[in-house]
Amino acid sequence: MILALFLTRFIPFSAFFRNVDTLVHELSHALVTLVLSGKVMYIHLFSNQAGVTYSSYTEQWMTIPISLAGYMGSSLFSLLLFLLYARRKEKAGLIIAAVLAVAGVALFVRNGYGMTWCAGFAALTAVIAAMAPIWLRHGYYLLIAFIVLVESVISPFVILSNAILSTGSAGDAANLGKATFVPAFVWALLFTAFSLWCAKMSTGLLFKRGFGQKT
Repeated sequence: MILALFLTRFIPFSAFFRNVDTLVHELSHALVTLVLSGKVMYIHLFSNQAGVTYSSYTEQWMTIPISLAGYMGSSLFSLLLFLLYARRKEKAGLIIAAVLAVAGVALFVRNGYGMTWCAGFAALTAVIAAMAPIWLRHGYYLLIAFIVLVESVISPFVILSNAILSTGSAGDAANLGKATFVPAFVWALLFTAFSLWCAKMSTGLLFKRGFGQKT
């Protein structure tokens, strides 16, 4: 994990791909909102890998599953990418990532940077999935998978730190704290523990297959 953190932070243009995790996080909020018959007004994605989902819903208790969905959705998406990798389904994983970006820009993402990013990422990923040689598709897939893995673990730790030092800036954990009698840092601990469990499962799947391209 430490090696993955180092590599994904120093690879050129890695910042561009870190928004994959942000997109999945915000789409997870949006999906649960819709499942609960709420309304998603819009999603904004930013160049600093921040994101926000503006939504409305009828019952206060709905704050809980909606707030839980973001970090847990990101962690589960990371696990899905490595599960597909273990099954040698990289092309399917890239198609899923591209479809999410297309769905994002078509349905929810409404700020200039976010729309441009979604369109660019979807186009690049679709081209690589459809036309790139196997070695390039393999490397591109691992780049995305590792970046999503690292971001899905780092983000809960940031929220945990914020929850301890400044509860109001703890994002989803703060929202959960307001909606329940459970302090924000406890929710942040839950996010962190879940992300670490998913990361453990993901790395297990990675080493089960290894880094080779051949079947």
